Amino acid sequence: MEPGLERLPPLNAIKAFEVAARAGSFTLAASELGVSSAAVSQQIRNLETWFGKQLFVRSGNRIALTDAGHAIYPQTAKALGDIAAIGQRMLEGGVRPRLVVSVPFSLAELWLAPRLAVLLDAFPQMAIDVRVEDDPVDLMRQNIDLRISYGDYHYPGLKLVRLVHDDVLPVCAPEFWHRHGNGDPSLEDLHESQFIHTNWGPNYASHPTWADWFAASGGSRSPDPSHGRRVGLSSLAIASARLGLGIALGQRVMARADLEAGRLIALSSVSVGLGHPYCAFMPLAKANRSDVASLVDLLMKAAPATCGRPGRRAEAGS
Repeated sequence: MEPGLERLPPLNAIKAFEVAARAGSFTLAASELGVSSAAVSQQIRNLETWFGKQLFVRSGNRIALTDAGHAIYPQTAKALGDIAAIGQRMLEGGVRPRLVVSVPFSLAELWLAPRLAVLLDAFPQMAIDVRVEDDPVDLMRQNIDLRISYGDYHYPGLKLVRLVHDDVLPVCAPEFWHRHGNGDPSLEDLHESQFIHTNWGPNYASHPTWADWFAASGGSRSPDPSHGRRVGLSSLAIASARLGLGIALGQRVMARADLEAGRLIALSSVSVGLGHPYCAFMPLAKANRSDVASLVDLLMKAAPATCGRPGRRAEAGS
C-alpha cells in the first residue's frame, strides 16, 4: 500500500455520506446510489466507526448532520467534485470545457435564455448545455457546473449565491384590460373567471396567491382558483396573460421584457414577494471558473431594481 493511503477513509462510505447529507435521507440516497437503505446505513456506520464520530442524528426516517458531520461535509463534497471533474476532463480528452447549467422549467425561457444571449455575445465560442429539470439534481454525478434553484436550502455544502428575491404583481395584455377593465384599478369588481392562478405544485407552500396580493393592496378579496384559469408554471402564467387570457400575478423577472415592450401592462405598483430567493449553486471546485463566474455575475445584474425593495411586497407564506 502506498504511504499515507492507509489513512484514507473508505471511499464508498464517503460517497454514501455525501449523498445522504445532500439528500437529507438514507432512502433518497439509496435510490440515487442504486442500493438499499440498509446498505447506505451500514456505510454510514462504517464511516462513523472510522472517524470515531457520530455524523448524523437519526429520528425515524429523518436525518440531520451533527456538528462533526457539518465539519467534514464541505471537504467531502469538494473532493468528490474534484474527482468527477478529473474524470470528465479525461473522458473529453482535453476538449475545452462546456458550461453545463441546470435550471427550473419556469426560469429557462423568460429569464435564463436572455442572459445566456448576453454571455454568448461576450464569449461567442463558448459551448453551453442547458438542462431544464426540477430539484433535486445531482451536480456531481451529472457534471453540472451551475444549478439555479428556488430557495437556498437544496444543496448544503455547495457554493451558494443568492441571485434575486423576486416579487409578483398583476399584469395583463393591454387589449384585455381595454375589454374587461371597466376603469377599476382595484380589481375588486373583476369577475373571478378573469384571474390566472399559478399552481406551484405540492412541494411548495411559500408562493404568493391572489388573496395575498389583495391583502397587500388593502383589500380582502380571495378569488377562487376553481373559477379562474389555472396553470402549472410561472412562465405559462406570463404567456397566458400576454395572449389575453386573463390577469396573472406575474413574476417581475419573467415579465420584465414583455412590460418594457408593451405586450403586458402592470395594473398596480403593489407587489408581493416570493417566499424564497432564487439562488445559484456550484460545486466548490468549479465556482471560480471564468465562464461560471461570468454567468453568475450576469444573473445578479439581471434582477430588476424594484425586486425586493422594502415596502413593495408582503412576504407570502411566512
